[in-house]
Amino acid sequence: MNDTATKAKPRTADEVGVPDHYQYMHPVMKENHGNWDWHERTRVGVLRHVSKTGDEIFTIRAGTQRQMDVYTIRLLCDIGDKYADGHIRFTTRSNIEYMVADEAKVEPLIAALGEAGFPVGGTGASVSMISHTQGWLHCDIPGTDASGVVKGLMDYLHAEFIQEKMPNRLRITTSCCQVNCGGQGDIAINVQYTKPPKINHDLVSNVCERPAVVARCPVAAIRPAMVDGKASLEIDEKKCICCGACYPPCPPMQINSAESTKIAIWVGGKHSNARTKPTFHKLAVANLPNNPPHWPEVKAVVKRIVEAYKADAKHWERMGEWIDRIGWTRFFEMTELAFTKHHLDTWTGARMTMNHSAHIHF
Repeated sequence: MNDTATKAKPRTADEVGVPDHYQYMHPVMKENHGNWDWHERTRVGVLRHVSKTGDEIFTIRAGTQRQMDVYTIRLLCDIGDKYADGHIRFTTRSNIEYMVADEAKVEPLIAALGEAGFPVGGTGASVSMISHTQGWLHCDIPGTDASGVVKGLMDYLHAEFIQEKMPNRLRITTSCCQVNCGGQGDIAINVQYTKPPKINHDLVSNVCERPAVVARCPVAAIRPAMVDGKASLEIDEKKCICCGACYPPCPPMQINSAESTKIAIWVGGKHSNARTKPTFHKLAVANLPNNPPHWPEVKAVVKRIVEAYKADAKHWERMGEWIDRIGWTRFFEMTELAFTKHHLDTWTGARMTMNHSAHIHF
């Protein structure tokens, strides 16, 4: 190998991943990177960070929908150009945040957002915007419209977004299928597939790559078959857990019909490790109607849970911590929810949860 080859610097990949965020940071944030001293919330939705040099920056958080048209995006950007020198960002919960170094610009910015219909809030002990998946608009395996559920819930929870009167922050997630892209929330609204897929055998051989579909099933419930002389697939319904994983690679395996999709509500999930470790959420209600466009049954149950939590939880208790303290029996009593057979894990493959393995000890 010659010297030229050894000294040549490899090209930095620029076509994968997100761009370097540092280049888009507010100048005050760049100058004080790693040098912040303290912060406070001057009001709901406004964060003030002060560096050891005395520099200040204010972050104004407003609630926005995740799926936006071009007009809305341009409106938000115009507000940012006028009041925040063009420095904006979006959080994972679809909140837009404006960074301002001049305190005099904070109130005019809040007024402009309010006039445009974007509420300022979502900080501290409040209900932040609900994180959700794409639903019917973009997801390849939706059983419901997660964004529609969010709209119905935030109509009720708007008051808790613009004030900090919850025991602690309350994070709500929704997912349009059982894969649960929404994540572990204090309250999570997820679809249930209640029946195995119905297969359109006339289309399978033309549309689906059968080995890929077989490999996609997590419980080996799908196998190749010949139906009426055509290559197709069949399902062992005793093994099928109705997860819906077979639908994206093979749309003729229809699983999201009106009869086979229900809504379940889970509680107690948490990603953070503040005060207590991260936790998975647990089932609170199963088999609620998947009832667009407003999902009133889901809204009614979430309202019960939120109001019980707000009335009884201690200061700084998250949802899961509150339930751990009062116990599940008291939780079902306070929320007036029924404990049913759906709360029992009877799936024969659930060796971890049923302690069937000799390697698991409690």
